[in-house]
Amino acid sequence: MVKLFSKNNKRISYSRRPPVSLRGSVQRTRQEPQWQPLKLDKRLTFVVFVLICFGLVFTYSSSAFDSSSYFKRQLVFDVLGVTAALFLSQTYLSLQRIVKPIWLMGFSWLLLMIVLFTEPIANVHRWINLGFFNLQPSELAKVTLVIYVADYLSRVQGKLAKNWKLLLNPLAVSGITFILMMKAPDLGTPMLMGAVVVLMLFVAGATIKQLSVLFALCLPILLYQLIFYSYRLERLLSFLNPEKQAAGAGYQLMQSFLAVGSGGWLGKGLGNSELKLEYLPAAHTDFIFSIMCEEIGLLGILVILTFFCCLLARGIGLARVAKNGFNSLLIFGLTMTISIQTFFNMAMAIGLLPTKGIPLPFFSYGGSSVIMTLVMVGIILNLAASENAPKAHRPDDFTNYKNRNR
Repeated sequence: MVKLFSKNNKRISYSRRPPVSLRGSVQRTRQEPQWQPLKLDKRLTFVVFVLICFGLVFTYSSSAFDSSSYFKRQLVFDVLGVTAALFLSQTYLSLQRIVKPIWLMGFSWLLLMIVLFTEPIANVHRWINLGFFNLQPSELAKVTLVIYVADYLSRVQGKLAKNWKLLLNPLAVSGITFILMMKAPDLGTPMLMGAVVVLMLFVAGATIKQLSVLFALCLPILLYQLIFYSYRLERLLSFLNPEKQAAGAGYQLMQSFLAVGSGGWLGKGLGNSELKLEYLPAAHTDFIFSIMCEEIGLLGILVILTFFCCLLARGIGLARVAKNGFNSLLIFGLTMTISIQTFFNMAMAIGLLPTKGIPLPFFSYGGSSVIMTLVMVGIILNLAASENAPKAHRPDDFTNYKNRNR
């Protein structure tokens, strides 16, 4: 039997006493959580850093005249782009909660309409002169379109195959964007982003039948743009047989062939390109890849291609391990935008595709392209860091082909 009273007739207390360290007056203060920077993906950051460095080297090397001026401006663009990337790598998801994707699309449409009333440069309306900088709205529209499509598809994932009406919304927004781009006129960017949107639809659950019908509906528009615009038809014919039009529409492509072929295995050395001496137009912008082939040869190009492949593989890997559909689709869409644009530019330089004004990411001289490419990288880094996902992708990940439309 438990003694409840001692000999001195005092009740024994069985209540738990506080530890010695907590006895006495203790002031409890609530400690506010301190902001901690997100840890960036090291592999992707390293790959992008190397590509930026290579880009600066070839911007300087591919400029035949006034190289230092182009290099300094490109360096400023890279600094601005890296600053934007670092900012977005820490804050993008927070900003996403404030600014809706449809608002971004509306702003992009406004800029695409404004640019149609600006002074043409090289007979096209693609840039808005801001004094110190020429803004290209189509570069901004590429990013906002991917964000909007990813946001919409993440809310209807797994339902596309059963309901055709769910395709109307992203197709309508994409169609308006492409029409405004083609009014510039610009056909290369709509084709590039059309390929990205199709891939995002497929990953989100659209069937091959749906995408085939979509392609059949868009084919007449594409044929109209190619046939009823004489300069585009000339480019297409020169692409099919550039030798016959070497002095006309095929001149630029033939000069690109000479630059690529003359590089051989090891190239002529940095700065030793001969075709950049006003023989190859746009040598430091759209055709910088040709100059790279001439100066560093096939082996050097394989090294650069390896880094682009690493960027593609890492982006897809981060998309596969993402914990929700929006992050997965957005990482995938932005990665494919950079990768397909890279393929288009390189394929154009070696004659696999007709010549179009599509810059090479991280390399081609130009503020809008460089900054927006690094903005895409910053968004990918933010999504990847916020996920803190495991190494292996989840079995219910809808980006896995076998689990789509479950």
